[in-house]
Amino acid sequence: MSLSEETGYEPDPASVTGKAPPVHAQTDLLVIGAGPAGMAAALAAAEHGVQVTLVDEHPVPLRTMGEEVPLHFGGRMAATLGNRNAVLESVLQSHPQLAEASDAGIDVRLGTAVWGLFPHRPTTQWISGHVAGLADEEQAYLLRFKQVIVAAGRRDMGLAFTGWQLPGVMGASAAYQLACTYEGLQARTAVLLGSGDEALLIGNALQDAGVRIAAIVEQASTAVGATHLLERLRSQGARLFTSHVVQQALGDADGVAAVRLARIEADGHHDADELTTIECDALLLGVGVIPAIELLESSGCDIRFDAARGGHAPVLDAAQRTSIPFIYAVGDCAGIWSTKSQGSAIAAREGVIAARAAVRALGAPLADAPADSPVIPDVPARDIANERLAWVRATVLQAPADQMICQCEEVSAAEILALRPPRYLGWGKDFGPHGSAVSDPLGTHPDVVKRLTRAGMGACQGRRCREQITALLALGAGCALDALPLATYRVPVRPLRLDLLASLPEVPAMAAHWDSWFGMASQWVPFWRAPPQYTAAARGSNESVASE
Repeated sequence: MSLSEETGYEPDPASVTGKAPPVHAQTDLLVIGAGPAGMAAALAAAEHGVQVTLVDEHPVPLRTMGEEVPLHFGGRMAATLGNRNAVLESVLQSHPQLAEASDAGIDVRLGTAVWGLFPHRPTTQWISGHVAGLADEEQAYLLRFKQVIVAAGRRDMGLAFTGWQLPGVMGASAAYQLACTYEGLQARTAVLLGSGDEALLIGNALQDAGVRIAAIVEQASTAVGATHLLERLRSQGARLFTSHVVQQALGDADGVAAVRLARIEADGHHDADELTTIECDALLLGVGVIPAIELLESSGCDIRFDAARGGHAPVLDAAQRTSIPFIYAVGDCAGIWSTKSQGSAIAAREGVIAARAAVRALGAPLADAPADSPVIPDVPARDIANERLAWVRATVLQAPADQMICQCEEVSAAEILALRPPRYLGWGKDFGPHGSAVSDPLGTHPDVVKRLTRAGMGACQGRRCREQITALLALGAGCALDALPLATYRVPVRPLRLDLLASLPEVPAMAAHWDSWFGMASQWVPFWRAPPQYTAAARGSNESVASE
């Protein structure tokens, strides 16, 4: 008996009830990311007979790299990266454990990005179970899972200055991936911006890969990273510039040819009489490493600013479990600190801890597994929130010209600082420096900026500007960086081509009345039924749409 026969009512054609999209496959444990943490998690879970699917977005398509996703690649990708087979071979050589995972019976899917996690909760009860959205170069599809471990890694904080849109200005992590994973970094001489441990580690790795580090630039009065990492670079010719920032990247359409450094005063003011020019073809942004929490935040996990974990990071228990019980976070997306960055052991340990917790949740036996002690981050040696504010103050606010913060949507620092929320949000008349509202917290919410200016809504999905926008709002309102909320993420957290979205299967009932969702009958009135002077305001509100 149908619903209409049982109740006497026809179902709402606009309802999604009974129209769940087809699910391509299912697995017990989904592991996202095949770095040290994700690989350790997948192998540990497979040892206990759990069905494991391991996905990793590498090799990232060249087209996606050009959109600065998932990292800020800065146009320094060699043409050889267009050869998919050669790139895949490089990835396999740099990740030898992938073969071990395949031999262990793990379903390994490379070149596959996870663009959304959809936990089964009140807003998604019409879909059975927990579902992840996946996409490769050929299709987008859904995968049902029971437990998921996210090892999404990290990215670099963007920093705007004149010329930062030139090819060759790139994230330090992106340069590392291109050089060490893809063997396709098109740069010979680089200037490293930032002197933290993570930046210095990458600088040394690039030096070993044949990229000369010409200079290290730090806005603080002294270098902030480990002395042995710094001295190794200096012994190979790198010059150290403390109390300096990049004032301008010099070059043309072919890319960066040199950088102009400016000495800064205590307040970040540039000393026009002390400028230094250094020739290079790459400028590496290493001022701050950011946990890649897009998937976690968009799925509803609790996120907080934690200086010990490198900024906004998921709230975790001793088993690496987030606020959503079946979602775990490991590796750099779970937090970044010095000792963790200097090797793979801590990240791998996090992966094993999460895997064992997921195995227990799945009901698989763990007879001889020892009790896992939780991973404790280092006690912060520096105030990373103030450091990031200092970089933005000296490089952006004190720059000779207004800086383009969001390159995708062409939104400048002045436009963000002078922004006043609309009156319906209740902003007051008391505005702080640069026009930022201080009487109403809505005036300093990054989401307000995003909606009113589109800053952060471009092709890179805010990966280059998100942290800068928050820092600008904090500086303008005179508040601490960690006092501001995080700009929200939305699915898809990876840009998808329209043909990939179109490849997502749907049940016939979903396509039958899709126009009902908009409730705009006037849009579908056939021309032979429209009155001579038809207007949308005059249409009948009870008029059904075409497919009904």
